[in-house]
Amino acid sequence: MNPLNKVLRSFKADISSIELPKRFTFPFFYEPHPLCVVASLELQQELIENKDIQSLFDTSSKICLPYGKMFGVLIVQKKDNSIGYLTAYSGKLGHLENIENFVPPVFDLWNKDGFFKAEESVLNQINKEIEELESNPEFLLLHEKLSSAIATSEVLIKEKKEQLKTQKATRKKQRETNNFSLDSESYKMFQEDLIKQSLRDKHELKILINQWTDTIASINNSLDTLTNRLKEKKALRKEKSNLLQTKLFQQYQFLNIRGEQKDLIEIFENTTEKNPPAATGDCAAPKLLQYAFLHQLKPLAMAEFWWGNAPKSEIRKHKNFYPACRGKCEPILGHMLEGMDIDENLLINPQEIIGELKIVYDDEDIVIVNKPSELLSVPGINIQDSVYTRIKALYPNATGPLIVHRLDMATSGLLIVAKNKESHKSLQKQFLKKIVKKRYIALLDKELTTKNGVINLPLRVDLEDRPRQLVCFEYGKNAETHWELIESINNKSKVYFYPITGRTHQLRVHASHISGLNSPIVGDDLYGKKDNRLHLHAESIGFHHPRSYEWVQFNVKEDF
Repeated sequence: MNPLNKVLRSFKADISSIELPKRFTFPFFYEPHPLCVVASLELQQELIENKDIQSLFDTSSKICLPYGKMFGVLIVQKKDNSIGYLTAYSGKLGHLENIENFVPPVFDLWNKDGFFKAEESVLNQINKEIEELESNPEFLLLHEKLSSAIATSEVLIKEKKEQLKTQKATRKKQRETNNFSLDSESYKMFQEDLIKQSLRDKHELKILINQWTDTIASINNSLDTLTNRLKEKKALRKEKSNLLQTKLFQQYQFLNIRGEQKDLIEIFENTTEKNPPAATGDCAAPKLLQYAFLHQLKPLAMAEFWWGNAPKSEIRKHKNFYPACRGKCEPILGHMLEGMDIDENLLINPQEIIGELKIVYDDEDIVIVNKPSELLSVPGINIQDSVYTRIKALYPNATGPLIVHRLDMATSGLLIVAKNKESHKSLQKQFLKKIVKKRYIALLDKELTTKNGVINLPLRVDLEDRPRQLVCFEYGKNAETHWELIESINNKSKVYFYPITGRTHQLRVHASHISGLNSPIVGDDLYGKKDNRLHLHAESIGFHHPRSYEWVQFNVKEDF
């Protein structure tokens, strides 16, 4: 049987009324095409009905995965113009291997007869030898003897030096006393005796130091034999590990529609990182496209969704669609999508001019503006339109940095702009000292059962999927948010947010994360579901005016 027939799926639903996509999906910012939605629903039903797969996501099962997986669908067209779709999952699904009806991995890392398994066993043997050396009783005993010898030598040498110091002081006093009581000849003999005592003391100290130096050197010599063996094993492990990693990266060969092929090393050589991150090449999107190109299938549209529980540090909602990850997939997909007609990147080229920047207050020192959603606070790499550029055009005589603080691109609301350096400095100081009082209003995607609370979840950037943020108690920066329920209506909740800190995406993550409110803000395309806009608005801000130092407060009602 042709293996393609097992993997290429036909739609169960009637799709005759759905128009085919005009261009392929831009994988890092997209609205799932209706065909992708239908294919995803069919796949999700299969995940529920497949007992082997479902057991991996059932928390009561002994073989349940620690967290969920990203699944992908790729709508394809055969040479006879018939439409079907391919499915894939990122990485590996527990103990299951090469599951029927899913595209295979680009390179079968887990093939028992492949080179990776064989060379991995060699590395495992080296690791075992390193562990045995590190836990060798003789090695541990020598370390203990060395620490004990160093500690004892330091104590005894210190005691000896103190003793000699006391004896030296005694001799000095004896000299002073006998200088007047002895005749010159007797005093001379007395002096010679004191010199002998001093030389004897120095000799005894030298002997003591030499004894302990020899003892410590002897232990070190015995220890060096084992330490050198350990270093050799670790150097061998590093060498073999690097060679294996390079060989592995060379096995991951990716095609594009032109038939051009590149391995991971070639793909990543012109990136900032230079080296591919771990597990690169095993995500759903590259697997789907690779299979399509290998079997002369024309890719039409693609979408990926999360299935199962989220990892503790990330925000992933069951069944939600997500863009491809940037750290691992962006360089690969950049190569694989060359030569294809792709949807426009709306992150760089918005389809319409962002709404009006409204002036709420204006005097000789400051301007208060109401920023529309999707307008940048400051110019980006690819987009110049921003609060900064518009203010610069409106107030050409304003001096200084202008922007005192920022709002996320998707967030609307109040921003303070300083017209001069003195005002900017004063306002910045108020932000640093947490004098400025801010209040945001947000619409959450579920009804809350409590009235208020405090969220403390430290945040850091997801290095493999910028600009997403992770909750990280080890390396994250402190992030604190106070919140208050305004009202619940139609299975949604309006809340006030009072951010104590100002971390990137703080309110969005604190709302969405399972340890926060476990409810994404409506329209959050990073941590929830896309809508007409992100329903988050900076609706109130209070501070001391930089000139009069009077307390001023500004409020602008949300439009959602």
